[in-house]
Amino acid sequence: MLRLFGPARTSAGTGRVEVPGSSVAEVLDVAIRRFGPLFAEVVGTSRLWVNGETADGDRVLDEGDELAVIPPVSGG
Repeated sequence: MLRLFGPARTSAGTGRVEVPGSSVAEVLDVAIRRFGPLFAEVVGTSRLWVNGETADGDRVLDEGDELAVIPPVSGG
């Protein structure tokens, strides 16, 4: 499951989506092809988490894992 927050959610038009792939990088490649260049920009500046832990593109995903794309947050 791919979970999207903030601008990632807005650019994809959804907050949750099933995307195939056996690694973080594969899932993101499929999602970028599906959701386009604006989504790709957001992903480029976002943190990636798998099951609540920081992850990078090499992380292997198991069935049932949740990959979250969390864009930077600003505020005061």
